[in-house]
Amino acid sequence: MTKPAPQTRIRKRNTQAILAAALDVFSAHGYRGATLDQIAEAAALSKPNLLYYFPSKQAVYLALLEHALEDWLKPLRAIDPDGEPVEEMLAYIRAKLRMSKSHARESRLFAGEVLSGATHIGTVLGGSLRELVDEKAALIGGWMDEGRLAPSDPHHLIFSIWALTQHYADFAPQVRAVLGKRRDPIREGQEFAETLYRRMLTP
Repeated sequence: MTKPAPQTRIRKRNTQAILAAALDVFSAHGYRGATLDQIAEAAALSKPNLLYYFPSKQAVYLALLEHALEDWLKPLRAIDPDGEPVEEMLAYIRAKLRMSKSHARESRLFAGEVLSGATHIGTVLGGSLRELVDEKAALIGGWMDEGRLAPSDPHHLIFSIWALTQHYADFAPQVRAVLGKRRDPIREGQEFAETLYRRMLTP
């Protein structure tokens, strides 16, 4: 017998509450410093209730990383093989910059995991992430072979876009300190990136 709809809604609501709380706690304390008690308190749940949904701190952390990675990869997946190559790449850059503003904590959490050796998600990076990047690199390389994009190494082109766009999330305090409070880093970053990459990508 299937569970009634209210239970499904409750499960979804509690899972989202746990992940939102975990993002706050892991962002503030890091993986080692965070505790299940802190996450449960932030989610307004008891620890036994939290453990009903996630059996360990690592399980919460992995789920959070997987959600963050899934969100960050949506713009890459959205690159349309039937689109105009330069505009598709610029749309990807714009989307990544918007996410650097709206998903900055997720980006920093993921960056921290990678900088610490990617001990929790190494298999994901070498598996599904690599497969997606290889797929899009092949598409971009095909556009280059057709003369629709200026030639370069497709993998390193993607890396350069990651480095530029996620810098505004991962190094936000540095960016704000250098530019000052009155400037808009994301808007200026988009203008700079569009100018730079349009020149670099146009055949």
